[in-house]
Amino acid sequence: MKKGSVFEVFRTFLVLGITSFGGPVAHLGYFRKEFVEKRGWMSTEDYGALLALCQFLPGPASSQTGFCIGLNRAGLPGGLAAWVGFTLPSALLMTALAHYIAVFQSNSLLHGMLHGLQLAAVAVVAQAVWLMAQSLCPDTPRRALALLATAILTIVPDTGGQVLILVIGGVIGWLALDDSGLVQHREKRRLARELEEAGRELRLHFPALLCLALFGILLLAAFLAPSSGPWAVAGAFYRAGALVFGGGHVVLPLLRDAVVVPGWISPQIFLAGYGAAQAMPGPLFTVASFLGAVTAGYQGAAIATAAIFLPGLLIVSGTLPYWQQLRSRPHIAAVMKGLNAVVVGLLGAAFINLLTLSTIQSPWDLPVAAGALMLLTAGRAKPILVVAFCAAAGAVV
Repeated sequence: MKKGSVFEVFRTFLVLGITSFGGPVAHLGYFRKEFVEKRGWMSTEDYGALLALCQFLPGPASSQTGFCIGLNRAGLPGGLAAWVGFTLPSALLMTALAHYIAVFQSNSLLHGMLHGLQLAAVAVVAQAVWLMAQSLCPDTPRRALALLATAILTIVPDTGGQVLILVIGGVIGWLALDDSGLVQHREKRRLARELEEAGRELRLHFPALLCLALFGILLLAAFLAPSSGPWAVAGAFYRAGALVFGGGHVVLPLLRDAVVVPGWISPQIFLAGYGAAQAMPGPLFTVASFLGAVTAGYQGAAIATAAIFLPGLLIVSGTLPYWQQLRSRPHIAAVMKGLNAVVVGLLGAAFINLLTLSTIQSPWDLPVAAGALMLLTAGRAKPILVVAFCAAAGAVV
């Protein structure tokens, strides 16, 4: 892949950090549109493989995906630039909201605009599902696998369901999928032998191993942190970021245990901040900025934000080189086809959730979301224009 500059990465992710509304799955749709379709920084297959890895690991999947895109584009400085650009706008907004949460809750016009921004996410996810399905599920076996993944996640919508479908996708891909659709019995045995050889031949990456060791050391230190002061804040949010699989809303109980149970924040303020985070652009994990600001002011916001993201960035940095080595081997191609298919199913389940459970709240919401989808597809409008349209429509209706 062609390399770029750190400033290019930062500028691109800063725009995404300002305009990417709708939560982690919507962010993946924005990323696909920006880096696969518009800029061509990676192929659809590479993007799907990266999503599969980040779904397996603890931490915020969309932020980890963005970090890896920046890492591949401009090295470690590019990865950090991607994270800062994507995270900073939301972190600043959430820190400010810690001081103005009452106004946010009581102003009906502002509430309507923020709901409109959530409708933009419906259109973004719908487009991502359709385009990724066309590319990653071109045949009947992979379409069936994607539908199976969607069905499983509808029944088991938590992190366990996500891990289950990724395991199923990888196993079915390994055993049954090749370029023509099915692998013969002798090919299955050959793939098994090659996978065993690949495990022995992996080259050591000492920076990656250092990241994994640092992840573990800091996690141990987080459990030994004192009960008050800056180190307590750092330990509490590092534990939350290190132990959450699936990211996004899954972090809610961990954060509640970190800040409500010790009495740092009241349950009412906690839920108000978490509700406000749903309508912010950028990663949902920046709710930590709000909670840190309420707990310990601006210093607390900075510590909490860095601490909750750090474990996810460390573990993906330690895993990515080995993932890339395995993906470069021919015998992994069938596994990746299965994983890519279930990633489409994961996005499909997220779209159903957005459409039926959380975002569509009135008869007017469907036309607004449909209009946003038409702007994205037929009109080929930029995401920021779609976001502006939905915000205005939300304020009116």
